[in-house]
Parts: sequence; C-alpha cells; structure tokens
Amino acid sequence: MTFYVVYIQEAHPTDLWQLPSNVKDGVLYASPQSADERTSTAQACVRNLGIKIPAVLDGIDNKTERAYTGWPDRMYLIGKDGRIRFKTAPGPFGFSTAELEKALRSSGN
Repeated sequence: MTFYVVYIQEAHPTDLWQLPSNVKDGVLYASPQSADERTSTAQACVRNLGIKIPAVLDGIDNKTERAYTGWPDRMYLIGKDGRIRFKTAPGPFGFSTAELEKALRSSGN
C-alpha cells in the first residue's frame, strides 16, 4: 500500500483569500503563476508541515484538482485497478479516519 500527498492550488493565497491565522503564522504565498512557482510553494509546504510521505504536484493547469475535486483537501482510496474505492467529504472537517480505515480493510489493497 502506498500513500501520497498531492499538492494542488494554494488554499489561502495572499492575492485571493488570506486567513488571519496565516498572517499570524507567516504562511504568506500568492497564487503561483508558473510551474516553478508552484513547485517552490509546494516544497515550502512539505518542509514547513513536516510531511513525511511522498508528495506529488498537480500541474499549474489544476487538472488533478478539477478531476478529483480536491480543494481544499480530501482523502481518497484508489484501488490497484485505478478506480476510486473511497472519497471523504471536503476536509479537514469532513475527514473520517474510521471510515477510511474501514475502506482500507475491505479493499484488499
């Protein structure tokens, strides 16, 4: 079984919808305008959050985010056949680790 974080568009960029808590914590990133800018922001996210599992990057075209409705964040279980076996409600408040665990146990992956 393999787990990945997929970095999609910035949830609270300074040029669109900045949260006061982000200002307080110094998490201040504008919406990336190029693949290089998105890569840099994603790398900062992984580093600052201490993410230990592999992270992959959605393209600047947001194709993955649109296909999976990943904003602001979600958890998916994708079977070996590439089919979606489980999808949470939008997070972070829609996450149910108990439901994900049940799906993992029943998936046979």
